[in-house]
Amino acid sequence: MASTKTTNDGKGAYVTFLAGNLDYWMGVVGLAKGLRKVKSAYPLVVAILPDVPEEHRQMTQILVAQGCIIREIEPVIPPENQSGYAMAYYVINYSKLRIWEFVEYEKMIYLDGDIQVFGNIDHLFDSPSGYLYAFKTPQYKIGYCQQSPEKVTWPVESHGPPPPKYFNAGMLVFEPNLVTYEDVLEVVKVTTPTSFAEQDFLNMYFKDIYKPIPTTYNLVLAMLWRHPEHVDLDQINVVHYCAKPWRFTGDEEHMDREDIKMLI
Repeated sequence: MASTKTTNDGKGAYVTFLAGNLDYWMGVVGLAKGLRKVKSAYPLVVAILPDVPEEHRQMTQILVAQGCIIREIEPVIPPENQSGYAMAYYVINYSKLRIWEFVEYEKMIYLDGDIQVFGNIDHLFDSPSGYLYAFKTPQYKIGYCQQSPEKVTWPVESHGPPPPKYFNAGMLVFEPNLVTYEDVLEVVKVTTPTSFAEQDFLNMYFKDIYKPIPTTYNLVLAMLWRHPEHVDLDQINVVHYCAKPWRFTGDEEHMDREDIKMLI
């Protein structure tokens, strides 16, 4: 998937998402600095919801000074979730669906605000078109794991065929498209929300065009203790922090590990 391309042709951009009054703005500032540090040739678009408070919006001056492009977006409201989300604030993440409207770009790389970039990944803009690229998550609710399916065999007799490949939606390589965008907004209106909100929805919607990409492009920290055989820290370009690095105290679980210390 690597390429020798190093210059921005104006047809690609990174994009991230900022909502609410939480402290994710710190992560977005860090992400912008990280992309500059690795000498990315592409801009970072920051999609901002109306509920971001004024004191956080003042930070956008820092982002603009770093070459970021600010885009105001409106929230996407899903149907009521009767069973609840894994985390209450996940409901706001449906608004990430707005990024499919950014059709001034042919291809975009979405990065959550709790992600940091340690290596240049601009070559992903040269990925073959027609697919959504993302990293496969390391677990499934009954113990089956698509990272190492031989460790816990899927119980076909009681559960039928194995589930489709399931990705983490914190890092996506995708193609904005108005037809897709309008259809996504219609489908979400009639789709019952589930625990992982927009991540579950995106997995359902894009299951036929999803292509897995290696751990190096979205190291979910749990991979370090669940599947260390799949992790080569020297090759990691993108780290996805479950415990937000700007809240780091040193007392979090697994923080005594040497590999974790390397990434904090």
